[in-house]
This record gives sequence, C-alpha cells and structure tokens, in this order.
Amino acid sequence: MRDLPAARQRQAAGALTVPILGHAPLRGVAFAYIVPSAMVVIGLTGGIGTGKSVVAHMLTEMGAALVDSDELAREVVAPGQPALAEIGAVFGPGVIAVDGSLDRKALGRIIFTDAAQRRRLESITHPRIREASARRVEAAKAAGYKVCVCDVPLLYEVGYDALGLYDEIWVVTAPEDVQLARVRARDGLSAEEAARRLRAQWPLALKAQRADRVIDNGGDVAETRRQVAAALAAVSPS
Repeated sequence: MRDLPAARQRQAAGALTVPILGHAPLRGVAFAYIVPSAMVVIGLTGGIGTGKSVVAHMLTEMGAALVDSDELAREVVAPGQPALAEIGAVFGPGVIAVDGSLDRKALGRIIFTDAAQRRRLESITHPRIREASARRVEAAKAAGYKVCVCDVPLLYEVGYDALGLYDEIWVVTAPEDVQLARVRARDGLSAEEAARRLRAQWPLALKAQRADRVIDNGGDVAETRRQVAAALAAVSPS
C-alpha cells in the first residue's frame, strides 16, 4: 500500500476531500471524494498501447467496479456540453466536426505536437473528468462493491498519484515495439505519429518504478489474466 498516512486517516473518518489540481494551474474548486475503508480503490494506468482496457475488462469479470476515464472524457466533450464549446473557442472551429461533435483527429494533430496546447486542453477537461469520476466511485461504494478500479491513462502525467485518491496504483506494461504496433493498428497512425504519441507520455519504466503493482501485458493473454487475478486477490477485502 502507498504511504499516505494523512489520507488514510481521512478515509477512516469516511471522506477524503482533495482540491482540483493538475498538470497546469486550474480553478481551485474542491469536491468530496468519499472512499470507504471497506472498498479498495485502484488507480490503473500504463502507456498507450499497453492494453489497460484489456486488464480493466478482466478486473470487471472478476467482480470489480470500473470507472473509465476515457469514457468520462468522451462524455464531458459531447455535443451540448460546456467543455466542447470551450474547446472550440480555444482551439478554433477546425476541431469541431460538421455534425457538431469533437473532431478528435484534428485536435490530436494540435495537442500531440505542442505541450502547451495539450496543457490548455487538460485545464478544460480534467476538472470535469475528476468530478465525474468521484461520483462514479461513490456510486460503486453505494452499490456494495469491494473493489473499484479507476482506469486513468494519464494518472502520473496529471499528478493524480499525489492526491491520495487510490489505495494502490497498478501499471500495465508492454514492450515498446508491441505498444507501437498496437497503436498503429488501432488508430490507423503512421509510425511517426504513433511514436510522437508515445513520447508525449511519461516513460513507461518510470511509471512502473512508482507503481504498487506491475502487470506485464506484452505477451500471452492467459499469463496476463493470471497476474491480474493474483494482484486482485492480494488487495481484495476479506
């Protein structure tokens, strides 16, 4: 378990309140992130193409609740949402598709070549994603789940590891050549585009070094499942 005694004391009292802080200075709103001691909250992360979604799906099959940050990210920028209007105002009409939805490829060409622009996007979306995530965790608690997994692709990049939100942080890894091949096949990217997106994230070795547990998803699916089952058994409340 991570050494966060102050956070654990607040968890034992029934609530953990953290400020909305992130990769860039954000508005100082606070929200109550209520995490009961009877439910283990796992922060699941990794690198692009490591297969976090595969591991997350395995965990749900094994009985864990899942809070998917990618799903929440899509929800907060859906047509009609304030975040989408703000993105259009900041990055221009070229990032809005003809049907009024976010043109992710157009936006990706901007943010994956300019770190400052990427931080501007994060300042718009991340506070909203965190608020939605907190509500989902509370719902899992109310439903009686013993384990809740928060799938957060940029957990380390945006500083979530420092906020005391999770009992453990798990990192999913895979060899770099496997990552690149998966990303190119999934997203239809060139080798250069895939490599650029990989470089936009923290080095995977550094994430693994900071993790409580590491899941190697670079090979056989059955072996990955064995690792996931063993890790889940080790942290699940009796």
